[in-house]
Amino acid sequence: MKRLSSFALFFLGLALVACPMAARADRIKDLTHVAAKRTNQLIGYGLVVGLQGSGDGSDVSFTAQSMKTMLSRLGVAMEGALADFETATGGGKMDIKNVAAVMVTAELPGFAKPGQKIDINVSAIGKASNLRGGNLLLTSLRGVDGEVYALAQGALTATGIDAAGAGTKVAIGVPTSARVPGGATVERVVDTPFASAEQLILNVRDGDFTTMAAIVTAVNSRFGEGVAQAIDSVSVAIRAPRDLSQRVAFMSMVENLDVQPGEPPARVVINSRTGTVVISRNVRVTAAAVSHGTISVAISATNEVSQPNPLGAGQTVGVQNAEVAVNEPNKPMFLFQPGVDLRQIVDAVNQVGASPSSLIAILEALKTSGSLRAELVVI
Repeated sequence: MKRLSSFALFFLGLALVACPMAARADRIKDLTHVAAKRTNQLIGYGLVVGLQGSGDGSDVSFTAQSMKTMLSRLGVAMEGALADFETATGGGKMDIKNVAAVMVTAELPGFAKPGQKIDINVSAIGKASNLRGGNLLLTSLRGVDGEVYALAQGALTATGIDAAGAGTKVAIGVPTSARVPGGATVERVVDTPFASAEQLILNVRDGDFTTMAAIVTAVNSRFGEGVAQAIDSVSVAIRAPRDLSQRVAFMSMVENLDVQPGEPPARVVINSRTGTVVISRNVRVTAAAVSHGTISVAISATNEVSQPNPLGAGQTVGVQNAEVAVNEPNKPMFLFQPGVDLRQIVDAVNQVGASPSSLIAILEALKTSGSLRAELVVI
């Protein structure tokens, strides 16, 4: 028996894991989410101070303008000071090297209440080169309706590092982007229909009619016919009690019901950047013959010196001799029988010694020919 390569063992392991020995049930909580519990995106504009000379400087006018406006609101008279500065510098610009203009974004969780803390992301929008060590000043975070839903402030946590010297620069991560864990405080409640709606909507994360039918059957079997009603392959409407405490307890029982979800569609996912290929266990291939080979070209150059005759009047010159060799390996063709499964695909591909990049090319060719009975996703 031939020894399988590590590439074959990897995909064979995926096949064995994907083929369960017994049916497994999942909780409704893990398959769906409550529509009323949706998240909301927040955005704001602010200033980061305390940088070590890596701020926007004098080239970004809106940073100086924002700094002037903020100081004016704090009672600092900027008009006279700015006029004196421009007179002394001949009308020059304010050089603020320790300040950077940033955009602040956050995700407001569903049912968030005033006083709760949420994480924020901070990104430079000017010419700042590094936000490490900076401190975000009080910033309003607004929703799509223009209302303020949170206030952000705090010390930045930047993981990116860049260093330069003697013409060499090293960068790890992105130093112009940072986070502030728990850096924003929720100030406003987002209205949701959870407390007043007659029916609550559950949305399946991966829409599937089989999964939806299983959820409706499980809920109606537990609480009575007509409690759950499917809307489509994604949403199900559940009739909930009027009393808020009973509604919460009822939804807790619904979320913990076990259902058998439907099998996902046959899909092959390819990451073209890393060469990663994941094949689901439902993938099938119709009859097809595949042959894959690569041509390698090797070019070797030899530098030599041509000397003239001793009595001649010639000059010594350099000569480069190049040798070109083309190698095309003889790899056998393999045949796919109708309805072959994942394990047979992996075995056949590894018989010809195909690399991950070659496997990607073979799968794309099978999809183009119409032999691959699966969705091909390239990311």
